[in-house]
Amino acid sequence: MGVFVFLPLILPLTAWPVARLAEQHLHPRTATRLLTVLAVVLALCSTVCLALVMVVGTAQLPGNPLPDGWSDPEVRAAVPYDEVVGKAAIPALCAVVVACVRTVRRHGRVRRQAHRALAGLRETEVAVLPDAVPYAYALPPGGRRGGGVSRAGAGRGRVVVTTALLDRLPPAERRALFAHERAHLAARHDRYLLAVQLAARANPFLRPLRTAVAYTAERWADEEAARVIGSRRTVARAIGTAALVSRGTPLPTLAGLAAPGPVPRRVAALLGPAPAVRPWPPAFTAVGLAAWGAAAGTAVSAMSSANAAVTMFLILHAATPL
Repeated sequence: MGVFVFLPLILPLTAWPVARLAEQHLHPRTATRLLTVLAVVLALCSTVCLALVMVVGTAQLPGNPLPDGWSDPEVRAAVPYDEVVGKAAIPALCAVVVACVRTVRRHGRVRRQAHRALAGLRETEVAVLPDAVPYAYALPPGGRRGGGVSRAGAGRGRVVVTTALLDRLPPAERRALFAHERAHLAARHDRYLLAVQLAARANPFLRPLRTAVAYTAERWADEEAARVIGSRRTVARAIGTAALVSRGTPLPTLAGLAAPGPVPRRVAALLGPAPAVRPWPPAFTAVGLAAWGAAAGTAVSAMSSANAAVTMFLILHAATPL
């Protein structure tokens, strides 16, 4: 495997340029999907290689449950600096697993609690809470029935908004609010946000992509809301008002009109022309070159991790007595 086993750990750096440029030059839907795919693939590749390096480190520990042949010198020789990086990979991979499990559990817990809180309300798409704190967010489906989650909540998502926020919005901006949140539900933006959250937990170099997707998902919903109600300026006013008075969403993986982030950039984008929809950016532009660079880095990462996994399997198979 040689040093190629370490490439997937640092190749996420190739996606940094496109993370920034995609926000500015791509349609938000295209940017969200592109950046999420890049983040997930790069995170999986780096995690696979980290696990392979950990095997080498675990095989050196006394009393490990692995076959004796796995500590063979040929196995350790497959990874450069095996004595250092092999053992360092053990706590690193454990930290990745713990962080990802905590993120998924928190995401699921908050969603279940939110659905239980709405159990006593009418089974409508919009749930209006009599709360003095202004906020609104898109609550995705509960995913299962039982455990206090209603049948309607388990089967479809709901728009959660408080009377305090509705009282601060005129009718036109209320329609913009509902259109924005419905766009989040229709496109299941919670899945994109959760995916990039997990990717950033797996590899800290992917945090710029997580930040970018949090922004482009909101811009995607902004553009859908503007298309539905027919007024980009009204959506911009609704975003500005909600950002001033709202406390945001209860979780980074849940989307909402006043989600934390560069609200002035969202407003400015809505006051300009609608972005062009392209499946892939033009090649000879800054964002096009950045996208191709990130795609190349992702491809190299995938090939390196696949090569490392196959090589390690063959070495371990040869070293393990029948």
